[in-house]
Amino acid sequence: MAKLISCAAANTKVDLVAQTGLSRSAVGLGLQTLAEAGLVRIAGQRTTPGRGRPADRLEIDPRSGVILAAEYNVSRARVHVYDMGQRLLASRVLTIDMSDGPEAVLGDLVEVYRDLTGSDSPQLRAVGLGLPGPIDTHRGVPVRPPVMPGWDGYPVADFLSAQLQCDVVLENDVNLRALGEARALPADQSPLLYVLVDVGIGGGLVQSDGQLYEGSDGAAGDIGHIRVAGAADVPCVCGQYGCLEAVASASAMAEASSDSSGDVADVADFLVRLRHGDERAVRAGRESAAVIGGVIADLVHFANPARVVIGGPVALAHESILSCIRGVVYDRALPLATRNLAISGPVRGVESGVGGALVLAIERALGPAAITRAIAGRGGHDATTGPAAGARRG
Repeated sequence: MAKLISCAAANTKVDLVAQTGLSRSAVGLGLQTLAEAGLVRIAGQRTTPGRGRPADRLEIDPRSGVILAAEYNVSRARVHVYDMGQRLLASRVLTIDMSDGPEAVLGDLVEVYRDLTGSDSPQLRAVGLGLPGPIDTHRGVPVRPPVMPGWDGYPVADFLSAQLQCDVVLENDVNLRALGEARALPADQSPLLYVLVDVGIGGGLVQSDGQLYEGSDGAAGDIGHIRVAGAADVPCVCGQYGCLEAVASASAMAEASSDSSGDVADVADFLVRLRHGDERAVRAGRESAAVIGGVIADLVHFANPARVVIGGPVALAHESILSCIRGVVYDRALPLATRNLAISGPVRGVESGVGGALVLAIERALGPAAITRAIAGRGGHDATTGPAAGARRG
């Protein structure tokens, strides 16, 4: 019930009866329990048709705690603090280096949170964190992340849970972006496939019910390591050859756009030249976009999404990148799979990832186990987490 109230799917007792199928007495008992936990309050009344008395309008009490949502890529992190009403309280963008190792990077996150909230902050209910690599969401650990040296198997969720004394939800950063986009769009725009084109390439899939599809081990959506035909000699950071990420990422585009001097352009320089319409940069971008579009066309045949979102700095730098991807997908995929397909940039822009982190963290904070602990007044917490694990607990 708390999740339905939080996402505004139901904000009166009558709505909750209709949405849950429970009796009025069972819903009333549940609401009493949530009120005792300090999570739900009456926020006014909603008029009803006819002569009936107005219904109490319910909301999650924003004063009942705070949520920490953060998304990390290789060099930058976005850190937001929200109240339980999902109102942004404070934020910070950090320059980071993942090669500094997990204890240093995560220790900085803890310090930033404490700096943003101060000593008199309300209770931290949950943390949602996205990292740029494969994640075992059941154990809350990265698994051989190519761009995160020293992080393999590190107990990220356990470390943060011990430091901050709350539940921690750890996810892949692209999955969070996909979820953030899907929850910001109408329900008929899912299934939604999010494709991130940055120094790496990744994908995330949100199902028609609004939940992430992660696969059995959390590895679904790792499209950057799909083998590209004709690229068998191109090495990838994963140790294999010919991966989409090795052939068509922003790093690959930067290298392909380098001049005849032999000096390889870095990604930042490539993006500046792409924004300004540099001929070599635009040509390299379009060539990679055609490869990406071909892979997405195959994925469209498999998953039949309602929307494909292309995110990351490359698509934002020059409109021809998105146009090229869109053209290849519509040309190669069958009409049945594309007749209602939308292909666009992200509606939430750079905030998609923290939006997804907020969704997972607040759903964890309003889950049955967290509410049971709140009522019992115990300080225990569950650090392992992933959205799939949370869903299986009901």
